[in-house]
Amino acid sequence: MLLMTTTAQTDWLIDPTPYRSKIAVTRDTITLTNGLVSRTFYNGANFATVSLQDLTSGEEFVRATTPEATVTIDGKEVPVGGLDGQPDLAYLKPEWLPDLKSPDGALKFVTFHAGKTVARFAYDNHARRAEDHPWPPEGARLTLTFANDALSVDVIYEIYNGLPLISKRIVTTNKSGKPVTLDQFTIEQIAFPETESSVDEKHNWRRPDWTVFTDFSFGGMSPNDDNNNVEYLTDKNYTTQVNYNLQTPVVMRVRPKYGPGVPIEPGKSVSSFTSFLLLHDSTDRERNSLALRKAMRTLAPWTTESPIMLHLTSTDPATVQEAIDQAADCGFEMVILSFGSGLNMEDVSPENIAKYKGFADYAHSKGVQIGGYSLLASRHIDDANDAINPETGKPGGMRFGYSPCLLSQWGIDYFDHIKTFISETGFDLLEHDGSYPGDRCASTTHPGHKGLADSQWRQFWEIADFYHWCRATGVYLNVPDTYFLQGSNKTGMGYRETNWSLPRAQQHIHARQNLYDGTWDKPPTMGWMFVPLVQYHGGGAAATIEPLKDHLADYKQHLYNNLGYGAQACYRGPRLYDSPETEKVVKDAVSWFKKYRDILESDVIHVRRPDGRRLDAILHVNPTLETKGMLMVYNPTDEELSDTIRVPLYYTGLTDKARFYRSDKDETDFDLGMDSTVEVDVTVEPRSFAWFTVK
Repeated sequence: MLLMTTTAQTDWLIDPTPYRSKIAVTRDTITLTNGLVSRTFYNGANFATVSLQDLTSGEEFVRATTPEATVTIDGKEVPVGGLDGQPDLAYLKPEWLPDLKSPDGALKFVTFHAGKTVARFAYDNHARRAEDHPWPPEGARLTLTFANDALSVDVIYEIYNGLPLISKRIVTTNKSGKPVTLDQFTIEQIAFPETESSVDEKHNWRRPDWTVFTDFSFGGMSPNDDNNNVEYLTDKNYTTQVNYNLQTPVVMRVRPKYGPGVPIEPGKSVSSFTSFLLLHDSTDRERNSLALRKAMRTLAPWTTESPIMLHLTSTDPATVQEAIDQAADCGFEMVILSFGSGLNMEDVSPENIAKYKGFADYAHSKGVQIGGYSLLASRHIDDANDAINPETGKPGGMRFGYSPCLLSQWGIDYFDHIKTFISETGFDLLEHDGSYPGDRCASTTHPGHKGLADSQWRQFWEIADFYHWCRATGVYLNVPDTYFLQGSNKTGMGYRETNWSLPRAQQHIHARQNLYDGTWDKPPTMGWMFVPLVQYHGGGAAATIEPLKDHLADYKQHLYNNLGYGAQACYRGPRLYDSPETEKVVKDAVSWFKKYRDILESDVIHVRRPDGRRLDAILHVNPTLETKGMLMVYNPTDEELSDTIRVPLYYTGLTDKARFYRSDKDETDFDLGMDSTVEVDVTVEPRSFAWFTVK
């Protein structure tokens, strides 16, 4: 049999172009590979994954065979493919494969089809940054078909160019002559080698060097594997492991925690969600973080769209017109009618539509996009339309307390109204607060679901389909939840809302800590920040920027905190400037950002975390640009600070020499050694910042 054992010759995080996807077929194997990762299947008594390798490190992630998937139909679990009878579950030898047997009752492998990747949904790719990322991501697609007389399951893999990642989903088809219920399914189950040797019990077990995530994800804001679909399990049949009680987590499984619990009519099909397996070639946190950020830009290119936005706190026509004028004047690209502004997007009366269409028409005439805020899940409607708690049989007790069921009549009407409002007003953005967090509903009277078993599944796809509509029509989505892979553009960078009521000097340090920490698992363009131009959660005059002209230093610092990280904030207030001096501060910051936007919106290398007492710093890197790096250094103190900062330049792609330009003026040349790290002497004025371009 064929097993891929090649190693990568160039670093894919610097130059991904050599790593093209392909499907290699031999008499008894099929291999998906792109030179970075490979997944090999053996076709014998049945069909199963027998190798999963990171080709850069050579690490093997499969110790034993498992079914390609499982489906539970009318209470009966059915394996999809698989090979049983391995004599030792600690490792898998190729010579054992011809003797392995098909699991009892398993669907048998029928055929395969190879082709190109397919878009998961439509995307209106009109944004400047997203044009650099093709949709669908380029790569190869492999469809494996398993069947018996009553059931067919397609297992669909995709592998992407220049990325050590493989996606997977399944499609279950009812071939029988009667309806059946898909109670449960498992997309992925990998029996992986243990990552540590522990005879005794442990509370925190090390996981393999991979990141697993899905597009069936909610109730959080980070694209990682700490969600309710990815589980790490023990294996009681693996009796040679060193843990005395056989408690080592050595199986990774991907399936929904609840449901789907949906019927499949004869001749009809149900698709699963999609899982994504990103293999890491290192244990280095920064490198693995860069890999995850690249994966998100590849799989959700709309997250690279990042307009500069004013959160307007009023819907008074004169205030809105002035705000749009100021946004156009300063180079802001979007005005969002914020929470508390008076906007109600559920009101589709002719009078309301006409009012906000007028705002949109005026904004568009000025070259500014406009959108608005709508609250969904964290609100109480009434007993007939709220989600019913399965533990009490009553509304309440959900993730956010009371919450409507998305498939009650109110929920169905809500999405219709929001679509109508957006379509008829010409709004460009929806800020969708309290997005569906995964609440189940025990109601049996709501029109959109049968009962508890299918309630989570159907509610999720109700909102996901709505987000797909937004992506297809070019509507920008701010969503404080992890719906990136279903079409949302941006979520919170990660901050405590009440911290914006702290005194202004403290806010700056907290903000940069939030930016520093938030960009470990999100590109800068994927997380929003906040600036309280007016009071937010209290704090009074000590916390806010208004009157703007009286707090220019703090306003400027907020602007450069965010723009220097390549992140956009919700600048929340009634205006952007109140004097010529204020106007100049805003214009200068936006002009500076737009001049260096390409590098500022590129990846972040974390140099020194803010601690409030010494210089903090990050480095933006992009080896494809002329300006390959940009170093931002901040001084949080009341005194001038000087320090020598070690700056790692490896991911700029520079190999021999690097030239630093302070404020595009003073030049310093560095010879690069083996690790491409240089020491830069920096002096920064009190409560200020310095920036250096690197070429």
